[in-house]
Amino acid sequence: MESNPRKATFWQIAKAVSWAFFGVRKKSDLDMDASMLTPKQVIIGGVVGALIFVMSLILLVKLVTN
Repeated sequence: MESNPRKATFWQIAKAVSWAFFGVRKKSDLDMDASMLTPKQVIIGGVVGALIFVMSLILLVKLVTN
């Protein structure tokens, strides 16, 4: 019988991607993420996270230079 793994929530995806950007993660959390996240969720989360990061840097530079 094939069991359906639990689907990750938006906050679990955001947390996994933000810890990946930071580069630190507990082994137990990594194992849990690997069982719940799909590659599609990780890719989309990474792209969204990178866009938010770049946009916040642009905003910060604009605020400082004005």
